[in-house]
Amino acid sequence: MPPRWPRKPDRKDPAYRKLDDRMNFAVHVAIFAACNSGLWFFHNFLKATWEWLPWVTAGWLVVLLVHLIYIAAIADYSEIPPKST
Repeated sequence: MPPRWPRKPDRKDPAYRKLDDRMNFAVHVAIFAACNSGLWFFHNFLKATWEWLPWVTAGWLVVLLVHLIYIAAIADYSEIPPKST
C-alpha cells in the first residue's frame, strides 16, 4: 500500500520534499540491488570473466553513498520563501 499524504502534495512543503527525496533514494537502492544481483548471478552462472563488474558495482555503490549523504546531511528542507514578482 502506498504511503498517504494528509494534505495536497506540494514541493514547497519541507516535509513533503524530505519524504520525496527518501522515496527516490529507496527506488535508487532497489534498482541497484536488482541490477547488481542479476549481473552477479549471470557472472557466476556463466562462469564469465567480467573484469568490469566489480568496478561497476563499486562505482554505483559510491553513487548510492553520495546520494545518502546528500539526503541525510546536505539537503536543506527548510521553508522555501515565496518568490517576489
